[in-house]
Amino acid sequence: MSTEPTTPAPDAGPLRRTRRLLLLAAGGAVAVALSVLAFGDVGENLVYYWSPSELHEAGDEAVGASIRLGGLVKEGSVSRSDDGLTLEFTVTDGAAQVDVRTTAVPPAMFREGIGVVLEGTMKADGQFTTARLMVKHDNEYQAPDVEDQRSMEELIESMQFDT
Repeated sequence: MSTEPTTPAPDAGPLRRTRRLLLLAAGGAVAVALSVLAFGDVGENLVYYWSPSELHEAGDEAVGASIRLGGLVKEGSVSRSDDGLTLEFTVTDGAAQVDVRTTAVPPAMFREGIGVVLEGTMKADGQFTTARLMVKHDNEYQAPDVEDQRSMEELIESMQFDT
């Protein structure tokens, strides 16, 4: 037997319990957050746009509702009013088409054949009116070739609409 006095081991119980409680609390917080995301009305806040076919299928239910419409600008359908403030064109998905009237300033990339997303309302006469016009495009930038250098006048002309 040893004659040296023994020191009692430090009590690790309270430290271990505190860690366990913190771990359980963090796990509970994560579980609550995941439950809110999974079972909450997150789907109600997702942005979804209708195609012209879906808009026609909705019929009278679409009239007056705030809708996001997406499709392609039909070739040969773009026209400006005499005052130059109103733009009219047709959006198509290949199966159906919707006539659109907007007072929004079109983005520089707006042209026939490009994908667009519009936020507006369908009127009873079948025309979609909007004040927000966005174009869909890829994010790849291509610098112009040296042979494709155009003058400033040519660039400005290429962005003008026929009136």
